[in-house]
Amino acid sequence: MIDYQTILDEIQHELSTCEHRGKVASYIPELAKIDTANFGMHLQLLNGKSYHTGRSKTPFSIQSISKVLTFAMAIALQNHNLWERVGVEPSGNPFNHLSLLEQEKGIPRNPFINTGALVICDILISELEHPKEAFLDFVRKLTNDPSINYNTAVAKSEQRTGFKNFAAANLLKSFGNLKNDVSEVLDFYFHQCALEINCKQLCNAFYFFANNGVCINNSTHLKDQHVKRINALMLTCGFYDEAGEFAFEVGLPGKSGVGGGIVALLPDEFVISVWSPGLNEKGNSKLGMMALEMFTTKTELSIF
Repeated sequence: MIDYQTILDEIQHELSTCEHRGKVASYIPELAKIDTANFGMHLQLLNGKSYHTGRSKTPFSIQSISKVLTFAMAIALQNHNLWERVGVEPSGNPFNHLSLLEQEKGIPRNPFINTGALVICDILISELEHPKEAFLDFVRKLTNDPSINYNTAVAKSEQRTGFKNFAAANLLKSFGNLKNDVSEVLDFYFHQCALEINCKQLCNAFYFFANNGVCINNSTHLKDQHVKRINALMLTCGFYDEAGEFAFEVGLPGKSGVGGGIVALLPDEFVISVWSPGLNEKGNSKLGMMALEMFTTKTELSIF
């Protein structure tokens, strides 16, 4: 029997001595204020047991992790039509690069790079009367937690400095792959990235990806075939241009964000999240990547 609590505590202790903890995402001014000393982990087993260590209940901005959740909403609304507007291949480029978009005539490689996520936002705006409210309600229902909210200061900070995202949205518009107003799409995008939750809530939000589409409160939110596809995309595209490294070292589907969060899962077994705001050169949490590699090594649990 695995002693999960001891393993989480060992990981925190071993990583606490790291001198180089990465750098925060200073290009978003609000995120530049976050202390790199922060570290938290939460493990939610599908049998109902949970374990945590560090600052697992401190809320943080999930940033690109939100792209998986908006994509889950979109695939449920537009399964077949969606694939005409976004692909399923790893980009091999940083998450905010635009060169591939120009070469491939406005079709983003996958829904987890910025351009792909903007297309998903556009789809949800077309499908939903109040997309920001609907997305927030979706996450609250997944987690069974009405306290979750947007961090409006982070959203405004991104609005002021997100020049590459403005460029990306306008480039998508020029190819006809945004149907709605650019400013409306960006406003929704900046808010979804500014969703603020903690490690425990993050595990609860992703529980249904490990549980065949059934969320933690036992309501069904996604069909099995959609869960299968989203988990596959998390494995191949969930870590910017470091997805291969994460699959190699950790061996789980997952998603990272420049707020320092990472969530990963083993279908039918568990969801695990970690938060450490210092990022490596690829934009992933430096200690978060190390922590999850240590976890799957110590437990010998992965999809491989």
